[in-house]
Amino acid sequence: MKLPVSMRWRRWIIVMLLPWIVGCSALRLSYNQGPTLAYWWLDGYADFHPEQAPRVKNALTDWFAWHRATQLADYAQALADVRGLAVNPVTAAQVCSEIEAWRQRAQRAFDQAVPALATQVRTMTVAQIEHLEQRQAAQHAERLADYLQASPDERQKAALQRALDRAETLYGTLTDAQRQALAEAQAASPFNAELWLAELQLRNAEVVRSLRQWHTERAHAATVQAGLRRLAAETGHSPRAAYRAQARRVSQANCALMAQVHNGTTPAQRQHAIDKLQGWEDDLRALADPR
Repeated sequence: MKLPVSMRWRRWIIVMLLPWIVGCSALRLSYNQGPTLAYWWLDGYADFHPEQAPRVKNALTDWFAWHRATQLADYAQALADVRGLAVNPVTAAQVCSEIEAWRQRAQRAFDQAVPALATQVRTMTVAQIEHLEQRQAAQHAERLADYLQASPDERQKAALQRALDRAETLYGTLTDAQRQALAEAQAASPFNAELWLAELQLRNAEVVRSLRQWHTERAHAATVQAGLRRLAAETGHSPRAAYRAQARRVSQANCALMAQVHNGTTPAQRQHAIDKLQGWEDDLRALADPR
């Protein structure tokens, strides 16, 4: 079962933790179909064997049951807290604090998944590891197309469009002046696509190396669990000092940018954001108590 080990599993979890990437009705629908959607997504990386599939599906059903029962009410309250902040101007420090709180929620969700994930990883075959490598290569090619366009102007235009899409999802349509301010701030971002993509390549290589080592050594469950936790930790704290420093600069700049965008919105745009947050909060409360 060529499972998309820790990094890819955490990406799925983060998708489930950040409901503002989808609309309200889509959130309810996708979460209620979560075990099935997660299985399809993982299978694209894992290419599960028939004997592996039932175990994976059962593990996903159990994880979503735990998540619904123990986590969603907390997420709803967190959105209510953010909704309260949205009325007034915010600081970059407040934004970073909220992001860190959601990162910790993602970590709790990942920790819950580790034992089942390790069980699956220990059944992986050489062919499945090779399949994962192929999927990694395909994903890298997609990122190259999305982030390393032929000219700097094209890259900047694509980066601005991503930032604009995120902002308008929450606040509604931005004015020309707001778009210009966003463009200027985005142009000053320390984000370096080449460094980021190189880091992802190194992480992917370490995932594959670890999988091969565990397969060859027939590693015990405790060894695999510890390894998965290490790989996950390294996604947020690179073992490479130069990249850690770069990531800190990007994180701080992103927090400042988000605060700047929020503080430059009109009362109507902030109300749009508050209404969005209220909708997501209501959906999460309904999902947490599906009576």
